[in-house]
Amino acid sequence: MKTPIIDFINDYKGKKPLRLHTPGHKGFVFCGHEEDDITEIPGADELFSPDGIIELSQKNASRLFGTPTYYSTEGSSLCVRAMVFLLCQRLGRQARILAARNVHRSFITAAALTGADVIWQRPMPDDTVVSVTVDPVTVEEQIIRDKPDAVYITTPDYLGKTADVAAVAAVCHRHGVYLMVDCAHGAYLHFLPEPSDPLALGADVCCTSAHKTLPALTGAAYLHTAEFSREEVLSAMAAFASTSPSYLILQSLDGLNRYLCTYRQRLRRFIPEVDNVKASLAAKGYVPYGDEPMKITLRTSMSGLTGYETQSRLIEKNVYPEYADRDFITFLPNPQTGVRGLRRLSSVLCTFELSDPLEQERFAAVLPRRAMSIRDAFFAKKTVLPVSQCEGRIAGDVCVSCPPAVSPVVCGEVIDGATAEYLRSHGVKSVSVIT
Repeated sequence: MKTPIIDFINDYKGKKPLRLHTPGHKGFVFCGHEEDDITEIPGADELFSPDGIIELSQKNASRLFGTPTYYSTEGSSLCVRAMVFLLCQRLGRQARILAARNVHRSFITAAALTGADVIWQRPMPDDTVVSVTVDPVTVEEQIIRDKPDAVYITTPDYLGKTADVAAVAAVCHRHGVYLMVDCAHGAYLHFLPEPSDPLALGADVCCTSAHKTLPALTGAAYLHTAEFSREEVLSAMAAFASTSPSYLILQSLDGLNRYLCTYRQRLRRFIPEVDNVKASLAAKGYVPYGDEPMKITLRTSMSGLTGYETQSRLIEKNVYPEYADRDFITFLPNPQTGVRGLRRLSSVLCTFELSDPLEQERFAAVLPRRAMSIRDAFFAKKTVLPVSQCEGRIAGDVCVSCPPAVSPVVCGEVIDGATAEYLRSHGVKSVSVIT
């Protein structure tokens, strides 16, 4: 497969040009990548009105993913905002969205910027602060009751639990509702032996992060959709994006296309090795969590360890996980990790002494009362107060950043006693509230 962006930049470098354009480093080496870092010079195309090398590269990606695919050099955060804007643009008004609560912060800011009205899906008893259950029956009940324009879910979630996208899509389309999916952690899903990416399962639009589970530079991401036109997508992405996209990231996406030509075979060989590690850790006494094939999540609290403690001990052995909290630890291997890397992880974890389960902490899955819209609260005058002084006040921001997680309170919601106590117990010292 050709790499038009890489080829153009290699040709440009080979000419040893006098660079009288941005970036200011002019191609001279300060950190090591400057020669490859260009701007939208003649021939380099433009990311949000492409008709040259970027367009050719995106067509390569579209063929690989089996659906129209668009590049982002600002991660899935840009794509999430674009998805919400696309819906509002299509409807010609502020959208009404039924969303699972474990959203990325970018979804909240997208709702604030577009004025979208968010109705939260009812929490389930076994939900955690990071992982929630998306039940198609409950989704349908809320669609009938709340009459949303779209349903928004995050799958796979940060702990590796996947939603039944096909069932949720069938419910949505039965009621004439769009399905939007934040699939940032599932860019590889299309390349499984049985493709299980959201669009293959019936979603209308989704984003995936090439830098999370595929070997691309940080910030590389995709927006995939056949429902919305090229013109709609490019307009929506340009509304929130920088006019100076990173050509280092664009080269990474371009080169990744060639790698993805054989990725299905790589996964077919590697996933059984991941399964073997999960089985060996379970035999040792660890409790696996989630059903995502390329994520290893352990509920360490069931084995007598906190996730924080496990992470600290792993780092002492020069092994760095993706995420840890009081109850869980998560690892993101991929074929670049290799079998040796998997065995190293397993051997280190198997040296830790396990014991009886810790007292299980329950997440209070209760939605606070909403007093204002997300948009009105987001733009209102705010002050930051200690949590002890916030009971009864209206939150002016989101009490979660990254990963996608269940925010105890969202802009416009009232901080009640239970929420204030939850925030205090999880180390939150202050909160932005409406003045």
